Amino acid sequence: MLTTILVVVIVLAIAFDYINGFHDAANSIATIVSTKVLTPFQAVLWAAAFNFAAYFYFTDHKVANTIAKTVVENYITLEVILAGLIAAIGWNLFTWYYGVPSSSSHTLIGGFAGAGMSHALFLGDSVLGAINLGPTLKIISFIVLAPVIGMLISIIITLIILHLAKRSRPAVAEKWFKRLQLISSAALSFAHGGNDAQKVMGIIVVAMVAGGYLPNADHMPEWIPLTCYSAIALGTMSGGWKIVKTMGTKITKVTALEGVGAETAGALTLGITEHFGIPVSTTHTITGSIIGVGLVKRVSAVRWGVTISLLWAWVLTIPVSAVLAGITYGIMHYVL
Repeated sequence: MLTTILVVVIVLAIAFDYINGFHDAANSIATIVSTKVLTPFQAVLWAAAFNFAAYFYFTDHKVANTIAKTVVENYITLEVILAGLIAAIGWNLFTWYYGVPSSSSHTLIGGFAGAGMSHALFLGDSVLGAINLGPTLKIISFIVLAPVIGMLISIIITLIILHLAKRSRPAVAEKWFKRLQLISSAALSFAHGGNDAQKVMGIIVVAMVAGGYLPNADHMPEWIPLTCYSAIALGTMSGGWKIVKTMGTKITKVTALEGVGAETAGALTLGITEHFGIPVSTTHTITGSIIGVGLVKRVSAVRWGVTISLLWAWVLTIPVSAVLAGITYGIMHYVL
């Protein structure tokens, strides 16, 4: 029975990684499509290639280790992980269908934590005792910090770019910034792959430890990162055009120059957080970066109504995923 559940967990984790790819594809290709640097098909191929290229660079798996420590080890079972994945996949598909750029990272974390808390409740223990508060609070804090950091960096980069390009002819500058956007979008896709693939890696490793197939989370077989990076790249190739529209046009109108600023800021923010092993939302980060380039023009350039609706989705993702996972675990507790 344990072997069967473990196989189901691994399959669902890889499916989540694939869904994460097409759910978050807009993060790295929205601006490059909206500025017509690449066609949508070319853009997803470009992004997918750099999603997978991250496999060769991010080898310390710090983000995966943080995810693995979200729930206290005593409360981690295969049923807990399975319930968390089911809830995360459900919320991801729901938000994708309605074109809401919510965080795949936070729905996974919320699902995992909610199922662990439900397990503790059935054992008669404190629900908060099932959560490692240190890593969890750090993750929650970056719901706010990641977009703010992305916004500030994008404002600084955009101002620097505008200063350097002020003497250039508009047509020449536009031509060069469209070329530079290929580099900035590649950097963002590279960072996106390194950040998001690791989250599923952490879940699979924890499942294998819970199933008795690994001694601890430090012993990660090579097939796990290879599979996860491949899955997220394939998911990105599947696109996610509803969210592309929201990210590329509804928050603020983005030019090639601003696309370079936003994508570079997003890539730098993700690189910094990955260095410290902090799982952050690529969606939150690039949204903050796009808002930043809009603010450089003027405050009214940002469509604040759309932005506020996105903020609600961000705030609700972890608790909604946690509740869904808790209910799912409760059903499984009586069925399995």
